[in-house]
Amino acid sequence: MKLSLTSWSFPACSLQEIAAISRALGIGALDVGLFYRSGLNKSEILADPKAAAEPLRNLGVTIPNYYHLFGEGIDGQNLSLPGTIAQNIKDTEAILTFADAADIATVFILPGVINPGQSRDQAGGQSAESLKALLEVASHHKAQLCIEPHVQSWAESPALVQRLVDQTGVKLALDYSHFACLGYRQDEIDPLAQHAAHVHLRQAKMGHLQAKFAQGTLNFPAMFATLRDAGYQGYLALEAVHQDYMNTLTEDVLTETILMRDCFQNWKG
Repeated sequence: MKLSLTSWSFPACSLQEIAAISRALGIGALDVGLFYRSGLNKSEILADPKAAAEPLRNLGVTIPNYYHLFGEGIDGQNLSLPGTIAQNIKDTEAILTFADAADIATVFILPGVINPGQSRDQAGGQSAESLKALLEVASHHKAQLCIEPHVQSWAESPALVQRLVDQTGVKLALDYSHFACLGYRQDEIDPLAQHAAHVHLRQAKMGHLQAKFAQGTLNFPAMFATLRDAGYQGYLALEAVHQDYMNTLTEDVLTETILMRDCFQNWKG
């Protein structure tokens, strides 16, 4: 397993600056997305994916993962929204072409939300139908498509996520913090490790999606061992953030990033 840094962790920095931070911290890998000053241009990716990939080759870091959001916000054009499959298939073809051209191993998307008039089961059923279609597109590409179950999605419990995996075969961008903040114990989340294609690292506790490293409840050495024993050999992305979502504005991102880096390196020996 190796470390990466998420580009959205430092919202005021350009992509080049965050790549330099990743190198300076001895990480040398960077997840990319669509947000803040470092955000990629979604319109360019969808219109000419191979051309959009070219600038990433000059960053001087490995890019393990790209985070794509289909619409505006987590509810726009989301996987649980009826009538979105055709457009999402078209967009998925473009984003995976982009990922292949940029040598990005994994692309993660969100599983969808509970839309107006839907039940959780209806949202989950529509999401599964969407994912089956998108995974068929992904079967023709090198980059692996996966989902990140998250707070405020329809898939907020380990059991719901496991059901979706069983229905579709989808792999996960696994982030324990989204379950921990809802009160799930770490050992209840552990069975999902066998389905991980990418992993996010962030300290959390019940009621808090993000917590200071010394004040959260996640046991990271145990998590690393669980992932290793499940056969995971991919990237662990350091994802301390400074953003409005779920009140994650109060931590010193650089300090938290370094503490998590050191925790992994000490465990790895």
